Amino acid sequence: MEIVIAHKSHSKYAHVICDTIADAAKVRGTGIAKRTPEYVTTKMENGNAVIALDNGKFAGFCYIEKWGHGKFVANSGLIVHPDYRNLGLAKQIKERIFLLSKEKFPDAKIFSITTGLAVMKMNSDLGYKPVTFSELTDDQQFWNGCQTCKNYDILQRTEQKMCLCTGMIYDPSKKTTKEKKPIKKSVFNRLKQIKQTLILKKDQNEQ
Repeated sequence: MEIVIAHKSHSKYAHVICDTIADAAKVRGTGIAKRTPEYVTTKMENGNAVIALDNGKFAGFCYIEKWGHGKFVANSGLIVHPDYRNLGLAKQIKERIFLLSKEKFPDAKIFSITTGLAVMKMNSDLGYKPVTFSELTDDQQFWNGCQTCKNYDILQRTEQKMCLCTGMIYDPSKKTTKEKKPIKKSVFNRLKQIKQTLILKKDQNEQ
């Protein structure tokens, strides 16, 4: 297995990457911003993606998006092919794209929005902290990308202040030498439940 920075020659995997992302979203029943093969190919050509290959077979992928004139970057589209799941590959890809983000955009805040508890845990291990949406990029193009998500109506009703996703940020200006305490998935699960309850109450009050 090799995890490398993707380039133009890897564009032949763009279709299977997009199909794998879409299929995973259907299985999980979660919202997702759709990606096109053309968009994924551009990320590869710009050196803003990593791909995992097993003797030439697609195994996993993730890419970098730049927002707010480079003040923020996001690691998006993290996916592992079904044949390679539960092997720790997602964590390896996440770590590699995180390092690439810091190399290419050393002063940028790296952020993530996700409903996945496993991704929240991986983010936490890398130094991300949960934040409100107001602390994320105000680049409207980013939020427009949520329009294809099935939960987009929630984002609209809350005026982009809250959704089922949890926002997390790694801020390079706030590095700490203190020993990090691992955060259990149960903590993020509780955070997700609280958020869902708040959204439900808001909907009920508006009826």
